[in-house]
Amino acid sequence: MRIARVETPAGVRTVRLADDGSWIPITDPYAAFADGRRPADEGDPVAGRLLAPCEPIVVVGIAQNGPDHAAPVQAWLKSPRTVTGSGASVALRRDAGTTVAEAEIAVVIGRDTTGLTAANAHEYVLGMTAVNDLSSPDRSVLDPRNFESKAGAGYTPLGPWIDTGLSLDADLALALIVDDEPVRQTSAARLPVSLRDCLSYVAGWNVLGPGDVIMMGAPFSAAPIHPGARVDVVVADVRLRTATF
Repeated sequence: MRIARVETPAGVRTVRLADDGSWIPITDPYAAFADGRRPADEGDPVAGRLLAPCEPIVVVGIAQNGPDHAAPVQAWLKSPRTVTGSGASVALRRDAGTTVAEAEIAVVIGRDTTGLTAANAHEYVLGMTAVNDLSSPDRSVLDPRNFESKAGAGYTPLGPWIDTGLSLDADLALALIVDDEPVRQTSAARLPVSLRDCLSYVAGWNVLGPGDVIMMGAPFSAAPIHPGARVDVVVADVRLRTATF
């Protein structure tokens, strides 16, 4: 199932993508997930602007999960207020040096992660989506905790939907496309630490809940961008598009 959130004249609705391309309202997918059932359809198709597919209280970034890191995996926190939806326009900061787009797999948590291990991690995951972890790496020299280097309004484009059919164990294709030109192409198999092990690490330190997001790192999938660039992040069949200015 592909789950999204749509802003309609009657308010925000959680929806699923139908075979004909329409958006069908559904009941709470997190309550359904916790009960081990599929969310029910709820009314006629709706139209409107796509929002980020979830509203995380916690956004976790995985560090030390790229080609140049020999240290054990670690994590950091990014403000959920930086999250925006696919199709949004993001103003790149002019006061923070180079801006880098990072194409990453985003795991969306389905329920309280108490008891999550690497072996059972799939039992806690609603699905996966695409995320562009926009960053200002020049700031990291003075900001080792990533507050400044990861800040910026709209600096976490997410979506456009959560794909509940993607597997933690699949070698998901991952691509970064800038101005319609592929600049990075890789896959989940090139992550030095697996999705399961990353989830287990994070859950061992911090309990997450429904709608929270873990960004899994950028293995060979980051590139500098300029204001005015159109940036796409592709995870399997999920394509996230962001305009910048």
